[in-house]
Amino acid sequence: MNNGQFAGDISPEQAWEILAANPKAQLVDVRTTAEWAFVGFPDLRPLGREVLYVSWQEFPAMAVNPRFFEDVWQLCPDREAPLVFLCRSGHRSRLAAIACAERGYQRCYNIDSGFEGVLDAGHHRGRVNGWKVANLPWVQR
Repeated sequence: MNNGQFAGDISPEQAWEILAANPKAQLVDVRTTAEWAFVGFPDLRPLGREVLYVSWQEFPAMAVNPRFFEDVWQLCPDREAPLVFLCRSGHRSRLAAIACAERGYQRCYNIDSGFEGVLDAGHHRGRVNGWKVANLPWVQR
């Protein structure tokens, strides 16, 4: 099946605009449970919504989650709903977005800089770009 569309890479701010403007749009965080626990996660409560958490790869081996598409389908069976994918820095989420488009989801976007963004000159994340640097809502527990 290849009737969906990878809609492209977007900034965190553009992702927020899509989520705010379209109540059917979903944010799919494809990071690992360890990342959710130790790094934090987006907070969509200001929009009255919840993030969909589906790991693209499973920690610690980082093998592709064999249940990924089944899990996405269970959480969002509407293939017309825009899906916005997020990972740490935009690589895994891009793969997940393209794969979901190939499985029939109509509008799949990738947040190009992810939750933490690229490394800075000192090899630290969360300082150059990404969801956190864009000052979008997030929480850590």
